[in-house]
Amino acid sequence: MKNLLLALISGVLLAISWPTYGIPFFIFFAFVPLLMMEHNIQKFSNIKKKSLAIFGLSYLTFVIWNAVTTGWLYNSKLPDGSNSLLAVLFPVLTNSFFMALVFLAYHFYKKSQGTYFGLVFFVVIWMAFEKLHLVWEFTWPWLNLGNVFADYHQLIQWYDTLGATGGSFWILICNVLAFYTLRIWEAGRIRKSLIKNVSMLAGFIVLPMLISLVKYYNYSPKSVGTLNVTMLQPALDPYNEKYQKDSLTIQSDLLKLASENSIIKFRGKETQNIDLYLAPETSLPGLGSISERGFNNSLLINNIKTFLTQHPKSVFSGGISSHYVYADDEEKPVTASFLERQGIWVDEYNSAIQIIPNQQPEVYHKAMLVPGVEIFPYINFFKPILGNVMLDLGGTTRSLGVSTERKVFANPYNKSVIAPIICYESVYGEYVTDYVKKGANLLTIVTNDSWWGFSQGHKQLLAYAKLRAIETRREIARSANSGTSAHINSRGDIVDDLPYGAKGALIAKVNLIDHETFYTKSGDFLSRLSLFVIGALLLFIPGRKYLTRKK
Repeated sequence: MKNLLLALISGVLLAISWPTYGIPFFIFFAFVPLLMMEHNIQKFSNIKKKSLAIFGLSYLTFVIWNAVTTGWLYNSKLPDGSNSLLAVLFPVLTNSFFMALVFLAYHFYKKSQGTYFGLVFFVVIWMAFEKLHLVWEFTWPWLNLGNVFADYHQLIQWYDTLGATGGSFWILICNVLAFYTLRIWEAGRIRKSLIKNVSMLAGFIVLPMLISLVKYYNYSPKSVGTLNVTMLQPALDPYNEKYQKDSLTIQSDLLKLASENSIIKFRGKETQNIDLYLAPETSLPGLGSISERGFNNSLLINNIKTFLTQHPKSVFSGGISSHYVYADDEEKPVTASFLERQGIWVDEYNSAIQIIPNQQPEVYHKAMLVPGVEIFPYINFFKPILGNVMLDLGGTTRSLGVSTERKVFANPYNKSVIAPIICYESVYGEYVTDYVKKGANLLTIVTNDSWWGFSQGHKQLLAYAKLRAIETRREIARSANSGTSAHINSRGDIVDDLPYGAKGALIAKVNLIDHETFYTKSGDFLSRLSLFVIGALLLFIPGRKYLTRKK
């Protein structure tokens, strides 16, 4: 019963730490009850199948954490209009299973090599697990530990050096120190040792926060220019409007919003024209998609060009659904689908586009796709087994094509170079730095996170965007279909926003910044270092056995 209670406490502490409703400071101790549970069962329990018990209880912990923090997935709708239970059960149960496997690996290593080496292994194996979630096709880094302070960005300004993965490392180290402090006290009840270890733990927790506050209040970005941006928020219901209404009607409403918000007031008196109109993810064409072979002949794209000629030196960027039809002699990627009725091979994309009069539109295809919604994970392996089955979590039910490299959109009228980040891509720190390395001095995020209604989903995704602003020290212009559209500065402050559900536009004067942070240059090097340490710790096992036999 005691061990069950410890598992429950860990689950609750992890859950109540999470943005955008939680108190993140619990995260520094959230793993301690779970570590105590493992220690109690391994050392003192009479349970025969100890490993199975540890796996089961840790799985319970992680189910609580996942269910409370990502339960908003239940708000996705099935075709009949009912909520999708599978949409929440699959990711919650699967991700909890992966987490429990990681904890079980820690248990086996600690059992083999002792507590000290075991705790080191716990830190690096969890870091490796989070890195895996950033790169594989079952990717789901939503609960990576470094995200937990997204609503308290004043305390994590040092993410410009170590990134959100550095935050994960910080949190894991503090949990291990807290557990170690508790174990030392239980073993010896020595007050001097307790004071020493508690002081060390407090230092590890507080010192990075103090450094961050100093950075926050003394940070002064060097701007290479400014850009006047109108972020459009059409507030289309994704289930009943966005993919049912006529494409020209959708575009007409969008351009009307843009036209009504084409002047920015500066310092209360002066007026300036808009440099960039930013539209949300898949804002065009509604039902269907736009052929990339026919961009120049597209009525929708030419309508936007006509609009821009009425607003000189303005550029339009936003999200579209697009497709590419392959010629018979072209090589087809694995994501391409054969349409039997038309007899053609085609790739579909979730794209970002930049439109300028008298120029060929530039396009970038979203590359970090939502598993089960936009991508069939490891299609070569699973498709022969499962066929075309996909999880209907809201959105497409087909694997989309991707861009293999990040792309930036340069503006011919000013110094701006924007990063066309599409929705889910904004969760990936090192991934976003690739845009900056390509020269982006402004991050733009186009998103449609209204599939889950007024829930924690869109709030958490907005909060995570603040992490990208700090890591790269770039300002962000964010256009969301139903909200929240926002202007975020390079300290992670939300300067202005348009509330969720509101139809309208947000006008902002954003700064262009070209300085590269240490994190932009180095990326998730702590994660790569953890992989090296795991290798060393695993090689240590046979090495230690050899030395023991030799003695």
